[in-house]
Amino acid sequence: MSEVPRDPSDDELRALGGRTLTVPGLLEVFGVRRRDDQTVLHVTQALKDAGLATDPDFASCRLRDEFQVVFLDSVSGTAPDNAAGEDDEGLPWGALPQQPFTIGDIPAARRGVECVASGTPLTRATYLMQTKNYSQVPVLDGDSALKGVVTWRSVAMLHATGKDPELTNAVEPDPPVAQAYHEFFSLLPVIREHGYVLVRENDGTVTGIVTAADITERFDDTARPFFLVGEIEHRLRRCLGPKIPAEAVKAVQRWEKTGRLTDLMFGDYVKLLDGDQRNRQGHRMEAACAAADRNWAALDWSEAVDRVEFVRQLDRVRGIRNKIAHFDPEPLPPGKNEELRQFVTLLRRLT
Repeated sequence: MSEVPRDPSDDELRALGGRTLTVPGLLEVFGVRRRDDQTVLHVTQALKDAGLATDPDFASCRLRDEFQVVFLDSVSGTAPDNAAGEDDEGLPWGALPQQPFTIGDIPAARRGVECVASGTPLTRATYLMQTKNYSQVPVLDGDSALKGVVTWRSVAMLHATGKDPELTNAVEPDPPVAQAYHEFFSLLPVIREHGYVLVRENDGTVTGIVTAADITERFDDTARPFFLVGEIEHRLRRCLGPKIPAEAVKAVQRWEKTGRLTDLMFGDYVKLLDGDQRNRQGHRMEAACAAADRNWAALDWSEAVDRVEFVRQLDRVRGIRNKIAHFDPEPLPPGKNEELRQFVTLLRRLT
């Protein structure tokens, strides 16, 4: 269940101006611990209403990264007051990640690790491996004294050499270890060779083990939304291209007025079709709404698609797109992936 953020007073929020915070520090002001989509939208809007923003955007920072809370009038290039879809953050589709991807960004790196202590019977280690389908079990005394790992290969070698079936004889003493801040891609050859890497935090604590299976799972979590959003944008252009004139496209472009669909940011697609656009003060923007009405009529979807629901879902896709365009280390929740799949399915029927 999502946490419900509290509403700090304007004085509390304005007092944040000029301060350096981390994500947990900012979330604490709003009485929440998780940075989910609902919280990001709530915090961003509350800061904006108080004339504040974060630099860089707290939604794309890692939890321990620092950012500044700045006054909007000191930030260049802010969107004008009446800009709908202004949370699009100016990122074109295909924007590159703005920070390195570390091994610590893989969930398994901080999920904890099942292990055995020195002096434990070897049968306990092999039982763990059999019942949990593990290929290796670390031998760890306390949180940080890593003695090695037991693997099926080391157990087989023990029996092949006729050594006593004891834990000490089955331990491989120098397992691959990485610090949580180490760059992810540089460790792929290590994981490919050994099948895993153990992960330590800065204080020396062993916090997890990343295996080849975790890499596959993370790639699916990360790559699938990219491809789904890419297909959504491609199909949107196929739908809109023949029906929406260049002048209508220019009307929603905030910067260079090219009239080309390929130059639109994702929030601009929402503005093309949203029949109830409002400015920050909540006032209806009649001219923009009338233009969107004409665009929707041109598509001739009235009998096949509920416009309000279509625009609402398109706007939710925009929010998901912004999250993955920042290459957020936290994978999308399953419900968000399902929403992307549902919207792709709808667009496939329309194209």
